[in-house]
Amino acid sequence: MDTTTATRRSVLRWGTGAAASLAAASALTACGQSVGAARTTKQAPARPGRKVRLVFWTWVPMQKTVDLWNRTHPDIQVDLQIIPANVQGGYQKMYSALNAGDAPDLAQVEYYELPAFMLVNGLTDLSAYGADALRGSYVPWQWNQGVFGGRVYTVPQASGPMGLFYRADLFAKWGIDVPTTWTGFEQAARVVKARGDGARMCAFAPTQPAWFAAMCWQHGARWVRTEGDSWIIDMDDHLSREVADYWEKMIHDDLVIVEPDMSSAWYAQLQTGRIVAWVGPQWGDALLRGNAPNTSGKWRVAPLPQWKAGDNTSANWGGSSTAILQGSRHPREALRFAHWVNTDRQAIDLNVAAGYGWPAAANAFRGSALDKPDPFFGGQRYNDVFAASDKAVDTSWKWSPTSDADFGHLQNNIGAAVAGQGGLVSSLADAQKRAVQDLLAKGLKARSAR
Repeated sequence: MDTTTATRRSVLRWGTGAAASLAAASALTACGQSVGAARTTKQAPARPGRKVRLVFWTWVPMQKTVDLWNRTHPDIQVDLQIIPANVQGGYQKMYSALNAGDAPDLAQVEYYELPAFMLVNGLTDLSAYGADALRGSYVPWQWNQGVFGGRVYTVPQASGPMGLFYRADLFAKWGIDVPTTWTGFEQAARVVKARGDGARMCAFAPTQPAWFAAMCWQHGARWVRTEGDSWIIDMDDHLSREVADYWEKMIHDDLVIVEPDMSSAWYAQLQTGRIVAWVGPQWGDALLRGNAPNTSGKWRVAPLPQWKAGDNTSANWGGSSTAILQGSRHPREALRFAHWVNTDRQAIDLNVAAGYGWPAAANAFRGSALDKPDPFFGGQRYNDVFAASDKAVDTSWKWSPTSDADFGHLQNNIGAAVAGQGGLVSSLADAQKRAVQDLLAKGLKARSAR
């Protein structure tokens, strides 16, 4: 079996159990996708006295972390290069570099994009360089994001467990209890509209399909699974439709502001109190702190509202790995850096300050920079909420090799729906149909769940 076929067979054989691996064993055997990497990884012979130089692409400003490594590891020097954090920018740059045979040694790759990199043979098999021995250093579900066919292809970096950021001062002023269910969230939104002098509970961002996916994830939806050698796409299931119907009602009743989040307008509304809550990931703390400084001390964090009172379910938005791309001449050294940058205590604290997310290292929370009261959140030990959220994430959620395209279809459909062309619920069926078409176009077997 050649490397290409082996890689394709491996893409779907990932997960937390043997059953999942066996069910997906041959899902890519009919793939017609060409190999993207112009050269394969090969360890260069050691040259005594000569420094190894690695190039690392990421969108997180981790220069202080890299500087620490370079000071303490003079034999292996890392050149950090900041790239765009999106499919059209960062990932396109990576795929182009793989095709040209000049990819960096290391790159930040989000969990959802890993199957797409596997499909073009873009990742180095790290099991060949001893990565399996590192498994115990990481949160199991994050580690498994980079395991395909029983082989390790990336080192997990960080995730984004979800929570509810809210303005405690305004909730108190308007007599709003922190909602524990989505029904309570809607009721609170109605109070904000009635008493808030133009304020709204939160924004609904049509530009964030990954956020919408997280909402469906929390409700128990599973958009991707495999049966034998086929991909089954299930974006139009009843649970996802319930999520879409919920937010469609919130929009129709003018309980939310429809606009992109992480935009100038959105940040201004956070500052002025026109938006009083955000259903967001742990890494959102840095966005609030950096873009709404005048609200320091007024924010708190609560668990995600539940669909059923008494439940304890969460979801993840974001999450990245540190990958050694295909073609590196220093995979052992790159793996050494990737492991250090994601597990060293001092490195983790520097990464947290740079906003890289919830650490993938096992037991990294206690004693870290995250584990302390925060004045911005009124002295709350708010990361205790995210620590619990991380444990409540259903880790059976999977991604397909065309997740970036799936997000694109969903974003287009949601944008059209909020502009009055169709609805959020109907947008799911169209996105599902297009997702299946994309997989078929790559030579994969695929079908809709219904």
